[in-house]
Amino acid sequence: MNSAYTTKEIQERVDAYISQFKEGYFSPLSMLARMTEEVGELAREVNHTYGEKPKKASEDANTIEDELGDIIFVMTCFANSLNIDLSEAFEKSMTKFETRDKDRWTKKTQEDLHND
Repeated sequence: MNSAYTTKEIQERVDAYISQFKEGYFSPLSMLARMTEEVGELAREVNHTYGEKPKKASEDANTIEDELGDIIFVMTCFANSLNIDLSEAFEKSMTKFETRDKDRWTKKTQEDLHND
């Protein structure tokens, strides 16, 4: 099992999986609904793990990791269906954060970095 995929490899693997089905990718609106559903499932897991609402004995033993994986899958399906390169989208987003928000928070000092 490869645990270090590039975004290109992720997109190719998801596409190979989806391409075997006649239905193919869902419509953008359905994909957004699916993404919202998965984010809700992540919120539920976070609430069970860090919040005040413990799981019922009858509930599945999903984890935050499982839910993040599901979000990556749906996000990749969404990107593939719209021919969006996730590496390029990530690069644009990081450039935006690194320029617009570069002075937004308190930077760590050398001492802070040493103590981490």
